[in-house]
Amino acid sequence: MSRHKGKRWDGNVRDAALSILLSVERDQAYSNLLLNRTIETYGLEDKDRALLTELTYGTLQHRMTLDYHLEPFIRGKLEDWVRELLRLSAYQIVYLTKIPAHAAVNEAVEIAKRRGHKGIASMVNGILRSFLRKGPREIGGGLTWEKQTSIETSHPEWMIRRWAEQYGRETALEMAHANNEPPIQTLRVNRTKTEREEVLGMLGEEGFLAEPSPILSDAIRVRGGNAARSRAFKEGFVTIQDESSMLPVMALDPAPGMKVLDMCAAPGGKTTHIAERLNNTGEVRAYDLHPHKVKLIDQNAARLGLENIRTDSADSRRLTEILEPASFDRILVDAPCSGLGVIRRKPDIKYSKTEEEIGRLPDIQKSLLEEAYHLLKPGGLLVYSTCTVDREENLLTAEAFLEAHPDLLREDLSEMMPEGLRYEEGMLQVLPQDFGGDGFFVAAFRKPE
Repeated sequence: MSRHKGKRWDGNVRDAALSILLSVERDQAYSNLLLNRTIETYGLEDKDRALLTELTYGTLQHRMTLDYHLEPFIRGKLEDWVRELLRLSAYQIVYLTKIPAHAAVNEAVEIAKRRGHKGIASMVNGILRSFLRKGPREIGGGLTWEKQTSIETSHPEWMIRRWAEQYGRETALEMAHANNEPPIQTLRVNRTKTEREEVLGMLGEEGFLAEPSPILSDAIRVRGGNAARSRAFKEGFVTIQDESSMLPVMALDPAPGMKVLDMCAAPGGKTTHIAERLNNTGEVRAYDLHPHKVKLIDQNAARLGLENIRTDSADSRRLTEILEPASFDRILVDAPCSGLGVIRRKPDIKYSKTEEEIGRLPDIQKSLLEEAYHLLKPGGLLVYSTCTVDREENLLTAEAFLEAHPDLLREDLSEMMPEGLRYEEGMLQVLPQDFGGDGFFVAAFRKPE
């Protein structure tokens, strides 16, 4: 039985998933935020939580594939909610072996009755039963490689083509399939309070399946439960953060007593990582454009017991107007980007992003780097990172910045970062298939003395 938190929960996980999917489609809402809000609003138990997450993310991840399979059975225009209901039901039939197909169909018909009328319920029943009889259609038959891969992996054709051009077909295909795998939950240990072995013990006592990260000494991988509900999290011993997202601060290599600037800081994962690496000494100045997001940094810092962070709201492209030039030992520019590296966590990104939008981002990224250049001390280190896999935002932006500032020295990250990853000209590009983390880019530049 699910717990109630002031709102009625009727136990219908499929109906809740349908509402989330509809909001994503109609309002371009973020699936991860809607999912978390639904879970927290109704205080869902682990079983309902797991099924809701599976149905929501699974249907989103495979949306284009599901549409391809359903297309032969649909006549005429459908209302948005009916199309989402069919996708949700087809996902269960095709991908979930533990849910009987007839149960998925029956539940869809009941939802259609409640949300619509008998006529719609009858149509939904007819489409799904026809789909059950004939099964998913074969993907192929004269399609181009890009088109077939687009349908098979449910990524827009332009995205597949772009990745194939940048990385080759084999790597592009691996990346698209990896984006449809469930993400690994990882934690960063707060070294100002504890050590990894102690946290592993705490998590084990609470029933979490936790193991040391094979990539990073500060990280823990967790299975079986939501770590945000653990004592280790609530008491500030850990932060929930992807392993890839920890790499920029490793590259930054902050030492106790330093003055560090985090230019695009919210919600504060990397800010607090820097503060921990400083061992709660020195100073971290953290800025974000949106005041309500700055509050998230403050909340994270308070939970972790960090007192060396100063936050404010500002446009980081104009920080030289309020900060002293050449005054920071280290600067992190974790720049706004397309987010194509975190599709596994936010599958709706696949359908909301456009190629034109990506083309506009490097100008913003370069302006942030330019501002950072003037704020960096001689001898200081500047790290540029993004959570995307697109080379225009990553390698090409970094190369353009170096070309504009030939005095800068490019740091070879392969000498100080984990072995076995992808390095090009000393810059790091993580892809989702590399070790199960997010796609991420990291480059570091040193200003001469």
